[in-house]
Amino acid sequence: MIKKSAPLLSAALLCSSLAVMSGPVAAAWPSTVDGQALPSLAPMVEQISPAVVSVSVEGTQTAHSSLPEQFRFFFGPQGPRGGEQQRPFRSLGSGVIIDASKGHIITNHHVIENADKILINLSDGREFEAKLIGSDPATDVAVIEIDADKLTEVKLADSDKLNVGDFTVAIGNPFGLGQTVTSGIVSALSRGLDNEGYQNFIQTDAAINSGNSGGALVNLKGELIGINTAIIAPGGGNVGIGFAIPVNMVQNLTDQILEYGEVRRGVLGIIGGELTNETAKLFGLDTKHGAYISQVVPESAADDAGLLAGDIITSLNGKKIRTFQELRAKIATMGAGATVKLDLIRDGDSKTVKVTLNEAPGENIQAAVIHPALEGAKLSTFNDDGLRGVKVTELADRSRAAQQGLQENDVLISISLMNRARVDIKDLGQLRELLSDYDGAFAATVIRDGNPLMVIMR
Repeated sequence: MIKKSAPLLSAALLCSSLAVMSGPVAAAWPSTVDGQALPSLAPMVEQISPAVVSVSVEGTQTAHSSLPEQFRFFFGPQGPRGGEQQRPFRSLGSGVIIDASKGHIITNHHVIENADKILINLSDGREFEAKLIGSDPATDVAVIEIDADKLTEVKLADSDKLNVGDFTVAIGNPFGLGQTVTSGIVSALSRGLDNEGYQNFIQTDAAINSGNSGGALVNLKGELIGINTAIIAPGGGNVGIGFAIPVNMVQNLTDQILEYGEVRRGVLGIIGGELTNETAKLFGLDTKHGAYISQVVPESAADDAGLLAGDIITSLNGKKIRTFQELRAKIATMGAGATVKLDLIRDGDSKTVKVTLNEAPGENIQAAVIHPALEGAKLSTFNDDGLRGVKVTELADRSRAAQQGLQENDVLISISLMNRARVDIKDLGQLRELLSDYDGAFAATVIRDGNPLMVIMR
């Protein structure tokens, strides 16, 4: 079973998980190297520990209800929909301070998802309520902020320089026990758990358990190399297969979230796969590392740059590409509008091509980052049968947006700000730009079931 390392606090499960952890799953540290005794990790851990925090979340989530849909009439439009109801929950995770002066903390999206209140507990015992700046569900990264002084931030390593066999140290808050340190090695690089997401994980055998999500994976210098996010747990606990998001990827995502409140995902416009042994032999290559292009999407960034089917991409911005999935993940986190350099092999010859990335279509974003009145809605650009605008793809029951009259599948086609002329909305970027520095009320014209109507958003 593959799972996010969210907290599980029942005594029975804790006992069974601890039993799993007692096995010798982590890499054994040698007592000496070249006849020299290894130094203690204690000084490094003491230095880095204040930068790792505990994240406590209170919120509501949708749970199945026994209320049949035919009785919904008696509860009105704000009642539970389709046999669902909102229930409170509490969960625990971890986070890492990356900017002490601004109080910025990195954690996982799944740690703070559906949160109504986020509390940060520091290693010195202080507690602060955090504000969500933004998150990216597709990569499981979130940025939160606290107003505090005397914070310690972590130094960032270059995760592209990692090698299999490098030692790792994981720090987090497993099972709510408090800050815990485990050690291991880099077991593998460029791991993906599915073919659809933007995954490019560091695999480690340092013990990562429930509650470690969002915690730090560091090197022996105490530099951050990754954010712990998931484990493979057949028995519910650690078996030495954990995954962390590389810090270079996290940094690219964080920069976008801090600037825009969201990730504006870049897209190259190619379809392809891994470079197999057979393909490598066909092209006379002595390596199977790289990303093979089987098709170039017409009018895409790749098409504009002259990439062709049959090209083999071997590096991105001067750094080796191992797999197609690694290329896809790195491109997606570099952001729309970024210009990248690709080294490739075409018909046995080496070439270098520069490509300016397009923005990925159909991205769902949390609308609260655009305007507070849209809280509870997810939006995406819509263009179908001549109708252009921004579609409400998801809407949380009894959210602020729902209470003001928005409905799922509404297509927003224009808005009127106070004392300003009406503006037609063509896409999500335009809506974002219009509302970027505006938090007052506005009138939204939406298409619902083929008919236009006005919704006042406050």
